[in-house]
Amino acid sequence: MNASARKAELAALTRNDARWPAIVTRDPGVDGKFYYSVKTTGVYCRPSCAARLARPENVQFHATCKDAENAGFRPCKRCQPDQPPLAERNASKIAAACRLIDRSEKVPSLSKLAARVGMSLVHFHRAFKIITGLSPKDYAAAGRTKKAVYTDILFAIGESSLGSVLVAGGGRGICAVLIGDDPALLIRDLQARFPAIKLTPHENGFGDLVAKVVEFIEKPGPRLDLPLDIRGTAFQQRVWKALQRIPAGSTASYSDIAQKLGMPKSARAVAQACAANPLAVAIPCHRVIRTDGRLSGYRWGVERKRALLDREAQA
Repeated sequence: MNASARKAELAALTRNDARWPAIVTRDPGVDGKFYYSVKTTGVYCRPSCAARLARPENVQFHATCKDAENAGFRPCKRCQPDQPPLAERNASKIAAACRLIDRSEKVPSLSKLAARVGMSLVHFHRAFKIITGLSPKDYAAAGRTKKAVYTDILFAIGESSLGSVLVAGGGRGICAVLIGDDPALLIRDLQARFPAIKLTPHENGFGDLVAKVVEFIEKPGPRLDLPLDIRGTAFQQRVWKALQRIPAGSTASYSDIAQKLGMPKSARAVAQACAANPLAVAIPCHRVIRTDGRLSGYRWGVERKRALLDREAQA
């Protein structure tokens, strides 16, 4: 077989290999599952490497970095296949920056944060927003909100067709809307959420707020218009804001929310954030369902979730 025919045969073998399309599309989803080497350059790469696409007749596939190196190839300096994936390295650096922000009384400057984790200013800012969904400034603001000290919390309880409704808050707004069968258990739940805070019944001051919540439960509208004191982790706050953008009468899946946040693999974390929501109906976690359309767990009971969705659909 002459050299030209041999090249054509090798090219055909590579193109027919199921791994070749991942190299052509530079698919990061298969990084770590295999590597490829290029005979003419003597290097091996990740499938997602941004280097110029090699000719298929010069490509060989390898299961591990060690296999590629044993075959005489050296790691590509561009994609660094012998190092953790870039996304993983960036995530580790951004996590370190988040810890620095959390520990600092005054938020470090953007340039100082980037320098501390060994990234350029532009790359750091872009990576921070991709990974956390927030700018460093917004992340710091979310942290300050979470750490803000509550004074006494006032609360009142009313009755609705879905059970007792407790509304609680302080000077910054409503911090809890709880629904249940037993008012005493709702008060106990509220105290567990704020263990070091004095709870004060305040029927006169909170009666109107309870009435608004009850009216919304009975006759849902586009949005429950109350001043809210929303506190949680940066990720929880992103999820809760996304929930508030779901129109009444509509639903979204946990995967839908994760996709909208730019974190498609975080559906489970979205579900956990929904479960941690302290503001029933005000933050409409009842509008989030499973991908198959079925109703999943709801902190205040699946039947209440079904009733709220039915009423919103009719309205």
